Amino acid sequence: MIEDLARAAATASGLLDRVAPGQWSAPTPCDEWTVRDLTGHLVGLDLVLTAMFSNAPPPDRAADHLGADPAGAFRRSSAALQAAAAEPGALDRVQETPLGTTTGAERLRWRIADLLTHSWDLAQATGVPAAAPDHLVEQALAFVRAQLPAQDRGSRFGEPHPIDAGAPALDRLAAFTGRAVLWRAGR
Repeated sequence: MIEDLARAAATASGLLDRVAPGQWSAPTPCDEWTVRDLTGHLVGLDLVLTAMFSNAPPPDRAADHLGADPAGAFRRSSAALQAAAAEPGALDRVQETPLGTTTGAERLRWRIADLLTHSWDLAQATGVPAAAPDHLVEQALAFVRAQLPAQDRGSRFGEPHPIDAGAPALDRLAAFTGRAVLWRAGR
């Protein structure tokens, strides 16, 4: 699972490394978030999960964790999360949070799906194609499909959008998590 997390993080990192200086303020498919805001979400969640896995206090959510190098901040937070999740017993530990009680392994499955979905958002915002491994996206999509029907989508996810079953896996994940995906065969 740590390898899958690393692959999902590499997908997002590959996109962030190619953000042009003027694109950090570009809008994303996530309402009210720019590319920089979305990167702040990715880094912030990495830091929160790292703290959870390490039994450390949560980070200051009001702090600017990106500084002058948002892509570098993501690489560092991602590496810290991978190291914390790889600690013995971290994936088996059960924790209660405002989002519910779950194991570290389940939190990582959500994190992988979140990274891949937001990679799609970054690709849309920047015009840089996302190079996500299809098998990893298919696993994330199967996980999210199994989990979301039992949960209120609330403000975290929009309602699923229709999409052709032959669409790329990342587009299908984005559509299932509430993004309006314009897809056609042969694009």
